[in-house]
Amino acid sequence: MTAETVQPAALPDAPSTGLTPRTARRLAAAERVLYGAGGVLVAVGPHTDLLPLHAAALAAGAGTLVHLWRRTRSGGTGLLTACCRALPVLGLSGCYAAALAAPGAAWWEVVAPVATAAASVIAAPVTRSLGIEQAVAELPELVAAQGTELDVIAPAEDAPADVYEAGIRQMWAASSATGDTTLTDIHRADPDVPDFTAVVLAPVGEAVPRSLDERTVAAVFDVPLAAVTLAPVKGGGPGRQALRVTPAAAAETGQDDDEVRTLWDERVSGPSGVHPGMLLADYRLEEDRLVVLVQADEDRMVELSRNRLARALRVDDPELVMVETDGLASGVVTVYREHPLVHIREATRQDLTMGTDGRIAIGLRHDGRLARMPLYDPELGALTDLLVGAPGSGKSVLLLTLLAAERLSGVVSVVADAQDGMSLPEAEGRVFHFGKGRAAMGATLAALGAVADYREQVSAANGWGSFTLGDPWPLVIATLDEINRVLATDADAHQDFRKWVAGMISRLQLTGRKLGIGIRFAGQSIHLADLGDSDKIRSGARQGTVWLGRVNGSMTRRMATDMTSGAVEVTPIPRYFGAGGSSEVAAAWSGEETPPGPVTAGCAWLIQGGHPSMTRVFRAVKERRTYPGLVALMEAAPIPGLTPEETDVFRQAYAEALPYAEALMVGGEAATIDKAALVAELETVVDALENHRAVTAGKAPAPALTLRDRIMAALVDGPRRTREIRQAVGVGTDGGPASGSVDNALSKLADEGHLIRAGHGIWSRPQ
Repeated sequence: MTAETVQPAALPDAPSTGLTPRTARRLAAAERVLYGAGGVLVAVGPHTDLLPLHAAALAAGAGTLVHLWRRTRSGGTGLLTACCRALPVLGLSGCYAAALAAPGAAWWEVVAPVATAAASVIAAPVTRSLGIEQAVAELPELVAAQGTELDVIAPAEDAPADVYEAGIRQMWAASSATGDTTLTDIHRADPDVPDFTAVVLAPVGEAVPRSLDERTVAAVFDVPLAAVTLAPVKGGGPGRQALRVTPAAAAETGQDDDEVRTLWDERVSGPSGVHPGMLLADYRLEEDRLVVLVQADEDRMVELSRNRLARALRVDDPELVMVETDGLASGVVTVYREHPLVHIREATRQDLTMGTDGRIAIGLRHDGRLARMPLYDPELGALTDLLVGAPGSGKSVLLLTLLAAERLSGVVSVVADAQDGMSLPEAEGRVFHFGKGRAAMGATLAALGAVADYREQVSAANGWGSFTLGDPWPLVIATLDEINRVLATDADAHQDFRKWVAGMISRLQLTGRKLGIGIRFAGQSIHLADLGDSDKIRSGARQGTVWLGRVNGSMTRRMATDMTSGAVEVTPIPRYFGAGGSSEVAAAWSGEETPPGPVTAGCAWLIQGGHPSMTRVFRAVKERRTYPGLVALMEAAPIPGLTPEETDVFRQAYAEALPYAEALMVGGEAATIDKAALVAELETVVDALENHRAVTAGKAPAPALTLRDRIMAALVDGPRRTREIRQAVGVGTDGGPASGSVDNALSKLADEGHLIRAGHGIWSRPQ
């Protein structure tokens, strides 16, 4: 309750200040004399050598500031009066301090204190503040003496009755929807306009009911819903609400505003709407779109469905409705006149150059913003990405766009195409490594695992716990295209081969982040059966990016929905623009054939951090079965490569793993040892026996130990971990074996019963 709320007509006499006129005049005169003397003192004092005078003047200002600081904690009238009284002291003390700091005697050093003293003499703030403080202190007693409450002050007998205000109170009291609440502090800015403000007051100790909302108030006074505003009273509790009813202002707003708000309130947020409680907080109507800011009611989580919103807002094609939410309480709904992603430009070198945050632009969002995707995260390190799309969805264009970005950004691209190189033919010869076929994909993973082992050993030797971009190694990203052809349970590959590939993928996902080795999967499905019955690929992608284009199976869409926060519905992407609306129904009714619209290739849900957004990849023009624009971008920079040491490790491991992968894919573990190998192994054993006899007789030198012998020798002293065995047999040294060869030898020795697994990654000899 403020003094302005009380109407003067309601009080017979003005409140007394508590000071007689004579006393007030005396105080004001004394105060003005002090200000005049202070002005003279401040004009002369700084030019003297009286140190006590200087200290006293500065201390007066400092003490006043401390007093004001203490008053700010209490607030209210005390702070107001303290500020009034402090202005002269602070002004004169400030002038004194400025004069002391300035050299010489300038003209302003006299004018400033004189002007400050003159203003203080005119205002007499101390005397006036005493009167204000006393008047505010006596106001509640005066109102209580009239026998009225602070919230409602009855008009005096001689004051004319406000018929409009009485009618408002009567309408409020007559409505059963208002309950036990009362309407107080009714105020109209213009008596000729029906707009008014008031305060809704609940009984003592109770809160204003939640059911008393804008819709209820609009019904009470029979005004448009847009004319009612309810908000908390600043500084008040839940027992009162500020109310504004402005039918005249709402009528001046325009018919368009009424239509939008009325449509939303009735068909979306109302009790019978598709999303009750999803309130329209604000909106803007542009030439090509309607953008609505949605705020969920206090007791609800935000929930917005594209299909339901399209139906409620009378939109024929749900693809024209886009939804963005924070998953908690707010969201943005955009309704377009035509699909915003039909026309899209080509990528530029600037788009595909990685920034300091590790991100590049791969296309556009529906609202025109750039759709960005990280190649690397400065905090997390290398990432795992998952790209899913049916044939013709634009997945290959996205992969080539990413490969061009990697080459422009100095990232080493290791590519394996399980479709024998047919999926990404433009990448061959334009990346560091390009493996064609399913066996090549396995060998590529084995070679990349060898590079990871090398980096791990060097990092451990130097005490490095994380990866630094370019110091000393470049970022490596492995792109595995058509991964379903390798891991799917119905793929034409032996189970042992699928298990071997899945194991290497799992290992790279676990260790690659800290070693600067990222991995990107591309396929037609993310169903577990198509990913080797392993959820590690899908779960690992949650730290990176999921690109979900047009897919054929509903199961994949449901799996993708599980990877989001659930606040936005991931709806299917049609093959053509405009095919998701009522055009087919109209054609069926009229009997006329409807030509298809442009294809939606490149459109996808970009899921990052559980948040999906509708995007489209930059356009790529195809000529003679290739994409010359993307090829030109790729060839605009040299091919990044590994360090010389890493290159040797990669090439050697790939050459050793490729024949093993080919045999394993066809016949499993048993086919990796053919008859020729068995004969050669028997001959080696025979030769070893002969050499042993010769050595025993002292006739020949001892032969070099095989890799299997060195592994068995390394385990003489007891169990060891895999990395310790690799180090013992010389992995990473000149002429030493590759880590993949050691891993294969360990598996074979375990299968033959020569070794046992004593734990996870721990090997030992049988007891």
